[in-house]
Amino acid sequence: MSNHPSNHPSFSQLGVAEPLCRALAARNYHRPTPIQARAIPLLLDGRDIVGVAQTGTGKTAAFALPILQLLGTPDRRNGPRALVLAPTRELAIQIADGFKAYGANTKLRLAVIFGGVSQRGQVDRLRRGVDIIVATPGRLLDLMNQGHAALGGIQHLVLDEADRMLDMGFIRDVRKIIAALPHDRQALLFSATMPAAVERLTADILHRPTRIDIVPKAVAVESIRQSVHFVDAKAKLGLLRDLMADQRLSRVIVFTRTKHRANRVADNLVKAGIAAEAIHGNKSQGARQRALESFRQGRARVLVATDIAARGIDVVGVTHVINFELPNEPESYVHRIGRTARAGASGVALSFCDASEYAFLRDIEALIRMPITVDGGERPSGVVSAKPAQRGRGRAGRQRNRPRRGGRPARRAA
Repeated sequence: MSNHPSNHPSFSQLGVAEPLCRALAARNYHRPTPIQARAIPLLLDGRDIVGVAQTGTGKTAAFALPILQLLGTPDRRNGPRALVLAPTRELAIQIADGFKAYGANTKLRLAVIFGGVSQRGQVDRLRRGVDIIVATPGRLLDLMNQGHAALGGIQHLVLDEADRMLDMGFIRDVRKIIAALPHDRQALLFSATMPAAVERLTADILHRPTRIDIVPKAVAVESIRQSVHFVDAKAKLGLLRDLMADQRLSRVIVFTRTKHRANRVADNLVKAGIAAEAIHGNKSQGARQRALESFRQGRARVLVATDIAARGIDVVGVTHVINFELPNEPESYVHRIGRTARAGASGVALSFCDASEYAFLRDIEALIRMPITVDGGERPSGVVSAKPAQRGRGRAGRQRNRPRRGGRPARRAA
């Protein structure tokens, strides 16, 4: 967050309080990202917002800083006052780490709640009193049903990666949790895409929200070298093994579209003597966390991931991203390759494209507004550099201003 032009506002100019600014400066964050610059003043003013933005755009600070500031000093008489819901354990931990870092100069206390581990420590934390809960929906609902998590004092609600929560089947849990919250609250929803189901959710839980769209740019072309190999689907495993013979591919994330394919690719690499782990939604949260730690610590050279499981992966030093299968949503390509070239480093993104994926490639090139260099095979006729797509919002992209049932007046920060 420190490499933005000097004519951008500073955090203090956005209204961020001095203790929070000191915590940001300690992490060398001096200039807000676009979503932070647009969201922070609105949230400090008590507004509801819908943010359409990819992971890696600075969303956590965009909502964590205003929440920390609006909460002010600890007050646990009525239980927690802020709730953040996230689809995966990894993302919940990442968000909680952000709150802890930005709130280092406050006395606010936080609990991070997720499944796959014993609930005892989480229950103890809640019993001692917290101001903020960051949770995955399933475990939080379990604790609510057991009487361990009372949410009647929630003033701020955040749904992060709402599209992935719906993909992972959390919608019923999310609605049950929301039903237990006060109607008079500030609500924020972030999503990388805005399918109809997410839009319906925004209409149900947000009051006259302001929509913020952070459209992916021509994705850091100066720091990510992108290329595509045209290859038959059956030859992809062999091509991947051949590429891995190059030791410069020292920390690699390989993306597949399906869980079955992720397992198959990881198993094939292990049989070839290449340390690899798979991470996807069918694995327990404990297994996903162990695989991620193995990759982070360098014991696994390759992490094979699906798009859903990859949310929240933030590993320093990823040298290469390989799209074993191109995503059918071009925005997911932007998210995938953003796993490399982080914190100012350079990186490489390689994509395998078979005959069934030509249309996906055209959509990706239209989104990023540039052709991807061909490193192998021949670009088929008809797969040409696409013109920038006219990406109209349509029904799923229009802001809804319909008040929530029993709609409350717009809240203002005290």
